[in-house]
Amino acid sequence: MRYVEHIKINRKLSINELITLMGKIGVMGCGRLSRAVDILEEMIKDKDCKVFFGQAGAMIPGGMRNIISGFIKDDFVDVFVTTGATLTHDLIEALGYRYEIGRYDVDDVKLYKKGKDRMWDSYMPNKAYESLEDFFEKYWDEFSSCKKINALVWKIGSKLKDKNSVLFNCYKKKIPVFCPAIADSGIGLMIWGRKARGKKIFIDAFDDMNDIIDIAWTSKKSGVFYIGGGVPKNFIQQAMQVSPKKSGLGVQITTDKAEFGGSSGASLKEGISWGKMSHKGKFVDVYLDATIALPLIYGALKEKGL
Repeated sequence: MRYVEHIKINRKLSINELITLMGKIGVMGCGRLSRAVDILEEMIKDKDCKVFFGQAGAMIPGGMRNIISGFIKDDFVDVFVTTGATLTHDLIEALGYRYEIGRYDVDDVKLYKKGKDRMWDSYMPNKAYESLEDFFEKYWDEFSSCKKINALVWKIGSKLKDKNSVLFNCYKKKIPVFCPAIADSGIGLMIWGRKARGKKIFIDAFDDMNDIIDIAWTSKKSGVFYIGGGVPKNFIQQAMQVSPKKSGLGVQITTDKAEFGGSSGASLKEGISWGKMSHKGKFVDVYLDATIALPLIYGALKEKGL
Protein backbone atom coordinates (compact mmCIF):
# COMPACT_ATOMS: atom_id res chain seq x y z
CA MET A 1 0.00 0.00 0.00
CA ARG A 2 1.20 3.49 -0.86
CA TYR A 3 0.45 6.52 1.24
CA VAL A 4 -0.32 10.04 0.14
CA GLU A 5 2.86 12.11 0.25
CA HIS A 6 2.07 15.71 1.04
CA ILE A 7 3.55 18.08 -1.48
CA LYS A 8 6.38 20.29 -0.28
CA ILE A 9 7.81 23.09 -2.38
CA ASN A 10 10.88 24.81 -1.01
CA ARG A 11 12.85 25.53 -4.17
CA LYS A 12 12.42 26.16 -7.85
CA LEU A 13 10.77 23.25 -9.63
CA SER A 14 10.62 22.34 -13.29
CA ILE A 15 7.24 21.38 -14.72
CA ASN A 16 8.12 17.69 -14.77
CA GLU A 17 9.38 17.83 -11.19
CA LEU A 18 6.06 19.33 -10.13
CA ILE A 19 4.14 16.61 -12.01
CA THR A 20 6.33 13.98 -10.31
CA LEU A 21 5.42 15.41 -6.90
CA MET A 22 1.76 15.32 -7.92
CA GLY A 23 2.26 11.65 -8.75
CA LYS A 24 3.53 11.03 -5.24
CA ILE A 25 0.38 12.60 -3.89
CA GLY A 26 -1.29 10.03 -6.13
CA VAL A 27 -4.93 10.92 -5.54
CA MET A 28 -7.61 13.31 -6.78
CA GLY A 29 -6.69 15.81 -9.51
CA CYS A 30 -2.94 15.66 -8.85
CA GLY A 31 -2.85 11.89 -9.20
CA ARG A 32 -4.91 11.95 -12.37
CA LEU A 33 -2.76 14.62 -14.03
CA SER A 34 0.41 12.70 -13.22
CA ARG A 35 -1.07 9.48 -14.61
CA ALA A 36 -2.09 11.35 -17.77
CA VAL A 37 1.56 12.30 -18.41
CA ASP A 38 2.69 8.71 -17.79
CA ILE A 39 0.09 7.23 -20.15
CA LEU A 40 0.84 9.77 -22.89
CA GLU A 41 4.56 9.08 -22.52
CA GLU A 42 3.87 5.37 -22.98
CA MET A 43 1.78 6.07 -26.10
CA ILE A 44 4.38 8.34 -27.67
CA LYS A 45 7.34 6.04 -26.99
CA ASP A 46 5.61 2.97 -28.43
CA LYS A 47 6.25 3.22 -32.16
CA ASP A 48 3.60 0.56 -32.82
CA CYS A 49 0.95 2.73 -31.15
CA LYS A 50 -1.07 5.14 -33.28
CA VAL A 51 -2.04 8.17 -31.21
CA PHE A 52 -5.44 9.65 -32.06
CA PHE A 53 -5.77 13.24 -30.82
CA GLY A 54 -9.34 14.54 -30.56
CA GLN A 55 -9.64 18.23 -29.67
CA ALA A 56 -12.71 20.41 -29.13
CA GLY A 57 -13.34 23.70 -27.37
CA ALA A 58 -12.00 27.24 -27.76
CA MET A 59 -8.39 26.26 -27.24
CA ILE A 60 -6.85 28.76 -29.66
CA PRO A 61 -8.69 31.80 -28.25
CA GLY A 62 -7.56 30.33 -24.92
CA GLY A 63 -3.85 30.56 -25.82
CA MET A 64 -3.21 26.88 -26.63
CA ARG A 65 -2.29 27.28 -30.32
CA ASN A 66 1.47 26.71 -29.96
CA ILE A 67 0.90 23.68 -27.74
CA ILE A 68 -1.53 22.00 -30.14
CA SER A 69 0.92 22.73 -32.97
CA GLY A 70 3.71 21.40 -30.74
CA PHE A 71 2.01 18.02 -30.37
CA ILE A 72 1.90 17.86 -34.17
CA LYS A 73 5.43 19.17 -34.84
CA ASP A 74 6.97 16.88 -32.22
CA ASP A 75 5.31 13.76 -33.68
CA PHE A 76 3.37 13.16 -30.47
CA VAL A 77 0.21 12.37 -32.45
CA ASP A 78 -0.52 10.37 -35.61
CA VAL A 79 -4.11 11.42 -36.31
CA PHE A 80 -5.77 14.76 -35.52
CA VAL A 81 -9.55 15.12 -35.23
CA THR A 82 -10.88 18.57 -34.43
CA THR A 83 -13.72 21.03 -34.87
CA GLY A 84 -14.31 23.49 -37.67
CA ALA A 85 -14.10 26.21 -35.04
CA THR A 86 -10.53 25.27 -34.11
CA LEU A 87 -9.44 25.31 -37.76
CA THR A 88 -11.19 28.65 -38.26
CA HIS A 89 -9.63 30.16 -35.13
CA ASP A 90 -6.21 28.99 -36.29
CA LEU A 91 -6.70 30.37 -39.79
CA ILE A 92 -7.78 33.74 -38.41
CA GLU A 93 -4.48 34.04 -36.49
CA ALA A 94 -2.54 32.91 -39.55
CA LEU A 95 -4.17 35.76 -41.48
CA GLY A 96 -2.78 38.26 -38.99
CA TYR A 97 -5.46 38.69 -36.33
CA ARG A 98 -5.02 38.28 -32.58
CA TYR A 99 -7.38 37.33 -29.77
CA GLU A 100 -7.87 39.99 -27.12
CA ILE A 101 -8.03 39.66 -23.34
CA GLY A 102 -11.47 40.83 -22.28
CA ARG A 103 -14.04 40.31 -19.55
CA TYR A 104 -16.92 37.90 -19.20
CA ASP A 105 -19.07 40.36 -17.19
CA VAL A 106 -19.48 42.79 -20.07
CA ASP A 107 -22.34 44.35 -22.00
CA ASP A 108 -22.54 42.09 -25.06
CA VAL A 109 -24.66 44.62 -26.94
CA LYS A 110 -21.75 47.08 -26.72
CA LEU A 111 -19.34 44.38 -27.87
CA TYR A 112 -21.56 43.66 -30.86
CA LYS A 113 -21.58 47.34 -31.81
CA LYS A 114 -17.78 47.41 -31.53
CA GLY A 115 -17.46 44.37 -33.80
CA LYS A 116 -16.03 42.02 -31.20
CA ASP A 117 -17.10 38.39 -30.80
CA ARG A 118 -16.81 37.00 -27.25
CA MET A 119 -15.73 33.54 -26.12
CA TRP A 120 -16.04 33.87 -22.32
CA ASP A 121 -13.32 36.48 -21.67
CA SER A 122 -11.48 36.20 -24.99
CA TYR A 123 -12.49 38.52 -27.86
CA MET A 124 -12.15 38.05 -31.61
CA PRO A 125 -12.50 40.93 -34.09
CA ASN A 126 -15.51 40.26 -36.32
CA LYS A 127 -13.71 41.92 -39.25
CA ALA A 128 -11.58 38.77 -39.42
CA TYR A 129 -14.39 37.29 -41.48
CA GLU A 130 -13.61 39.81 -44.22
CA SER A 131 -10.11 38.38 -44.48
CA LEU A 132 -11.55 34.87 -44.54
CA GLU A 133 -13.73 35.90 -47.48
CA ASP A 134 -10.71 37.29 -49.34
CA PHE A 135 -8.63 34.20 -48.58
CA PHE A 136 -11.24 31.75 -49.82
CA GLU A 137 -11.95 33.85 -52.89
CA LYS A 138 -8.25 33.95 -53.77
CA TYR A 139 -7.71 30.19 -53.53
CA TRP A 140 -11.20 28.91 -54.30
CA ASP A 141 -10.26 27.07 -57.48
CA GLU A 142 -7.70 25.01 -55.59
CA PHE A 143 -9.93 24.45 -52.57
CA SER A 144 -12.90 23.42 -54.70
CA SER A 145 -10.84 20.67 -56.36
CA CYS A 146 -10.50 18.84 -53.02
CA LYS A 147 -12.65 15.75 -52.61
CA LYS A 148 -11.96 15.05 -48.94
CA ILE A 149 -11.84 17.20 -45.82
CA ASN A 150 -8.27 16.12 -45.09
CA ALA A 151 -7.21 17.27 -48.57
CA LEU A 152 -8.96 20.62 -48.03
CA VAL A 153 -7.27 21.14 -44.65
CA TRP A 154 -3.85 20.37 -46.11
CA LYS A 155 -4.53 22.65 -49.07
CA ILE A 156 -5.47 25.52 -46.73
CA GLY A 157 -2.36 24.84 -44.64
CA SER A 158 -0.16 24.89 -47.74
CA LYS A 159 -1.17 28.52 -48.38
CA LEU A 160 -0.02 29.72 -44.95
CA LYS A 161 3.40 31.00 -43.89
CA ASP A 162 2.72 31.00 -40.14
CA LYS A 163 4.95 28.29 -38.65
CA ASN A 164 2.86 28.22 -35.47
CA SER A 165 -0.31 27.45 -37.39
CA VAL A 166 -2.05 24.15 -36.68
CA LEU A 167 -3.20 24.01 -40.30
CA PHE A 168 0.32 24.69 -41.60
CA ASN A 169 1.90 22.04 -39.38
CA CYS A 170 -0.68 19.38 -40.24
CA TYR A 171 0.12 20.02 -43.90
CA LYS A 172 3.89 20.07 -43.35
CA LYS A 173 3.95 16.89 -41.23
CA LYS A 174 1.27 15.20 -43.37
CA ILE A 175 -0.79 14.38 -40.29
CA PRO A 176 -4.22 13.05 -41.30
CA VAL A 177 -6.84 15.60 -40.21
CA PHE A 178 -10.51 14.83 -39.78
CA CYS A 179 -13.15 17.48 -39.15
CA PRO A 180 -16.57 15.79 -39.19
CA ALA A 181 -18.49 19.00 -38.44
CA ILE A 182 -16.58 21.42 -40.64
CA ALA A 183 -19.85 22.98 -41.85
CA ASP A 184 -20.40 24.17 -38.28
CA SER A 185 -17.73 26.88 -38.46
CA GLY A 186 -16.48 30.04 -40.14
CA ILE A 187 -14.77 27.88 -42.77
CA GLY A 188 -18.11 26.18 -43.34
CA LEU A 189 -19.75 29.57 -43.87
CA MET A 190 -17.11 30.50 -46.45
CA ILE A 191 -17.78 27.31 -48.41
CA TRP A 192 -21.56 27.61 -48.07
CA GLY A 193 -21.47 31.21 -49.30
CA ARG A 194 -19.71 30.23 -52.48
CA LYS A 195 -21.96 27.24 -53.07
CA ALA A 196 -24.96 29.55 -52.62
CA ARG A 197 -23.59 31.70 -55.46
CA GLY A 198 -23.35 28.70 -57.77
CA LYS A 199 -19.71 27.76 -57.28
CA LYS A 200 -19.06 24.04 -57.23
CA ILE A 201 -17.39 21.89 -54.59
CA PHE A 202 -18.08 18.28 -53.63
CA ILE A 203 -16.58 16.69 -50.53
CA ASP A 204 -17.91 13.29 -49.44
CA ALA A 205 -17.71 13.42 -45.64
CA PHE A 206 -18.45 9.70 -45.43
CA ASP A 207 -15.14 8.94 -47.14
CA ASP A 208 -13.43 10.28 -44.05
CA MET A 209 -15.00 7.45 -42.07
CA ASN A 210 -13.32 4.98 -44.41
CA ASP A 211 -9.97 6.66 -43.86
CA ILE A 212 -10.01 6.86 -40.06
CA ILE A 213 -11.40 3.33 -39.76
CA ASP A 214 -8.62 2.07 -42.05
CA ILE A 215 -6.02 3.69 -39.77
CA ALA A 216 -7.62 2.23 -36.63
CA TRP A 217 -8.11 -1.16 -38.27
CA THR A 218 -4.51 -1.54 -39.46
CA SER A 219 -2.84 -0.13 -36.33
CA LYS A 220 -0.99 -2.67 -34.22
CA LYS A 221 -1.98 -0.63 -31.15
CA SER A 222 -3.88 2.58 -30.59
CA GLY A 223 -4.09 5.27 -27.94
CA VAL A 224 -6.51 8.18 -27.60
CA PHE A 225 -6.02 11.69 -26.22
CA TYR A 226 -9.13 13.82 -25.88
CA ILE A 227 -9.46 17.51 -25.12
CA GLY A 228 -13.05 18.53 -24.46
CA GLY A 229 -14.83 15.57 -26.05
CA GLY A 230 -17.68 16.40 -28.43
CA VAL A 231 -17.73 15.38 -32.09
CA PRO A 232 -13.95 14.78 -32.38
CA LYS A 233 -14.01 12.31 -29.47
CA ASN A 234 -16.99 10.40 -30.80
CA PHE A 235 -15.59 10.26 -34.34
CA ILE A 236 -12.49 8.51 -33.01
CA GLN A 237 -14.46 6.32 -30.63
CA GLN A 238 -16.72 4.99 -33.37
CA ALA A 239 -13.66 4.10 -35.46
CA MET A 240 -12.41 2.06 -32.50
CA GLN A 241 -15.83 0.46 -32.13
CA VAL A 242 -15.69 -1.21 -35.54
CA SER A 243 -11.97 -2.07 -35.40
CA PRO A 244 -10.64 -5.43 -34.19
CA LYS A 245 -8.12 -3.83 -31.83
CA LYS A 246 -9.67 -1.52 -29.25
CA SER A 247 -7.79 1.41 -27.78
CA GLY A 248 -5.57 0.25 -24.94
CA LEU A 249 -4.32 3.63 -23.72
CA GLY A 250 -6.34 6.76 -23.14
CA VAL A 251 -6.26 10.25 -21.62
CA GLN A 252 -9.24 12.58 -21.48
CA ILE A 253 -9.29 16.16 -20.21
CA THR A 254 -12.78 17.48 -19.64
CA THR A 255 -14.86 19.72 -17.40
CA ASP A 256 -18.12 17.93 -18.21
CA LYS A 257 -19.91 15.49 -15.92
CA ALA A 258 -20.69 11.90 -16.76
CA GLU A 259 -24.12 11.77 -15.12
CA PHE A 260 -25.77 13.89 -17.82
CA GLY A 261 -25.08 11.21 -20.45
CA GLY A 262 -23.14 13.30 -22.96
CA SER A 263 -20.06 12.09 -24.80
CA SER A 264 -17.88 14.92 -23.50
CA GLY A 265 -18.37 13.87 -19.88
CA ALA A 266 -18.41 10.12 -20.41
CA SER A 267 -15.50 8.34 -18.76
CA LEU A 268 -13.10 6.48 -21.01
CA LYS A 269 -13.99 3.31 -19.12
CA GLU A 270 -17.57 3.67 -20.33
CA GLY A 271 -16.25 2.97 -23.83
CA ILE A 272 -15.54 -0.64 -22.79
CA SER A 273 -19.29 -1.32 -22.84
CA TRP A 274 -19.42 -0.15 -26.47
CA GLY A 275 -16.42 -2.18 -27.59
CA LYS A 276 -14.40 1.00 -28.16
CA MET A 277 -11.85 0.67 -25.37
CA SER A 278 -9.95 -2.44 -24.29
CA HIS A 279 -11.01 -3.94 -20.96
CA LYS A 280 -7.30 -4.42 -20.28
CA GLY A 281 -6.40 -0.81 -21.05
CA LYS A 282 -4.91 2.04 -19.04
CA PHE A 283 -7.18 5.09 -18.94
CA VAL A 284 -7.44 8.30 -16.97
CA ASP A 285 -10.04 11.05 -16.97
CA VAL A 286 -8.66 14.42 -15.87
CA TYR A 287 -11.37 16.83 -14.73
CA LEU A 288 -9.62 20.12 -15.29
CA ASP A 289 -9.70 23.20 -17.51
CA ALA A 290 -7.66 22.17 -20.57
CA THR A 291 -5.94 25.58 -20.68
CA ILE A 292 -4.36 24.59 -17.35
CA ALA A 293 -3.76 20.91 -18.04
CA LEU A 294 -2.30 21.15 -21.56
CA PRO A 295 0.70 23.39 -20.75
CA LEU A 296 1.58 21.19 -17.77
CA ILE A 297 1.28 17.96 -19.74
CA TYR A 298 3.19 19.24 -22.77
CA GLY A 299 5.88 20.84 -20.61
CA ALA A 300 6.41 17.61 -18.68
CA LEU A 301 6.62 15.52 -21.87
CA LYS A 302 9.16 17.91 -23.37
CA GLU A 303 11.30 17.80 -20.23
CA LYS A 304 11.31 14.02 -20.49
CA GLY A 305 13.12 14.43 -23.79
CA LEU A 306 10.36 13.15 -26.03
